[in-house]
Amino acid sequence: QVQLVESGGGLVQAGGSLRLSCAASGRTFTNYAMGWFRQAPGKEREFVGAISWSGISTYYADPVKGRFTISRDNAKNTVYLQMNSLKPEDTAVYYCAATLDHLNMVSHMSYHAWGQGTQVTVSS
Repeated sequence: QVQLVESGGGLVQAGGSLRLSCAASGRTFTNYAMGWFRQAPGKEREFVGAISWSGISTYYADPVKGRFTISRDNAKNTVYLQMNSLKPEDTAVYYCAATLDHLNMVSHMSYHAWGQGTQVTVSS
């Protein structure tokens, strides 16, 4: 089982930027496609974006397209979520997750390993 630890969350003003990191350990990192999800209070967990094992393919939810960028450094066993032009509605706990299902990276049901989450708060 792969273990995941997120970092980089915090409080930022609207229009600002944050970069989240997710460090993986325990299994071969390149076996996994990686995803980012978020959950706001009172709402269901939602897909933010995902990246293939090679980093060649990325997918984003419509609300974050053009503002968020996912990347990975397989030499460092780390995946990143660069968040720009942040909005108050981006406030949530952000989770990274790992999946061996490279054909379905959008559904949270595909993911079997999750980090503990990191809080992102965007003030208006």
